[in-house]
Amino acid sequence: MANYKNFTLVKRILLMSVLLLAGVAAFCQNTSDKKGFVKIFDGKTLNGWEGDKKYWRVEGGNIVGEITPSTLLKTNSFLIWRGGKPADFELTLEFKISKNGNSGINYRSVEVANVPHALKGYQADIDGAINYTGQNYEERKRTTLAYRGEVVKVHTQKPGSADSLQNFIQNNAWSQRTVTGSLGTSDSLKTKINFEGWNTCRLIIKGKNLKHFINGILMSEVVDNDKVNGMLAGLIGVQVHVGSPMKVMYRNIMLRKFK
Repeated sequence: MANYKNFTLVKRILLMSVLLLAGVAAFCQNTSDKKGFVKIFDGKTLNGWEGDKKYWRVEGGNIVGEITPSTLLKTNSFLIWRGGKPADFELTLEFKISKNGNSGINYRSVEVANVPHALKGYQADIDGAINYTGQNYEERKRTTLAYRGEVVKVHTQKPGSADSLQNFIQNNAWSQRTVTGSLGTSDSLKTKINFEGWNTCRLIIKGKNLKHFINGILMSEVVDNDKVNGMLAGLIGVQVHVGSPMKVMYRNIMLRKFK
């Protein structure tokens, strides 16, 4: 009987040791995953951000962008992060948007001259109807670079005058691009996105490679080889779009810059 009890005790000790080691490993993994990330929204104020307060506020720990019947827009308006112009980085956040909403996360962008709170550059598209969420759309420049589900290589703009950008845009998409792979159909990927609920967005931006993830799933990938129009650093901002009244919310915004 004594030997049996000792054997049982040893088994229990071994089991507890295994569970303890697994817990330590998980803790270390979580710590490692978050290493280098910095909160760029404090959850209470818009400190460090700049935008038109008619459209942007903090409520319930969220950045809220809202257009009402009395505040309809004539041009898209952005809340711009003033903490720098990141080049290579990882950005994570959560978003929630009304069914008729239109928004997006701009990065490597520049401000538009003579248009307050307007940005020009890459955008991780977000919309309430989930027609475009996850795609790569370049605001005020080359338009759609990659639809949801596409892996795309963007080519250098053909020789021409400086104002010839529009000549290479067809049906609201950049014509100087090649689809090199598939991540799934747009409709199948759409089912992975929560309609009117909270979703996570993760952007991994390194050199010419631009990856957009929604809820942990890669939705679009662009390799931008365009030496004329491509950007390697710039501003980050979130958008409210021209159109009907809408509401979008962002929270838990974290940034990790790559060295």
